[in-house]
Amino acid sequence: MSGQGSGGNVIAALCSFFIPGLGQLVQGRLLAAILFFIFTGGAYGLSFLLIPLVIAIPLHIWCIIDAATFKPLS
Repeated sequence: MSGQGSGGNVIAALCSFFIPGLGQLVQGRLLAAILFFIFTGGAYGLSFLLIPLVIAIPLHIWCIIDAATFKPLS
């Protein structure tokens, strides 16, 4: 991936839109992908309690934005 705003980041953001953490996985960030998937998925899984839904939606949006704005160190 070239960097922030690249076509790769757009694809990663779209992947994260459908499955939280998939965009980070596409970018090669395994730990971030696992954490976003577990916490966002868990919050959606507990959404019948209503409070986790309030947490899941911003977390999912953060996941998408993180994939879209990722800029590698090198």
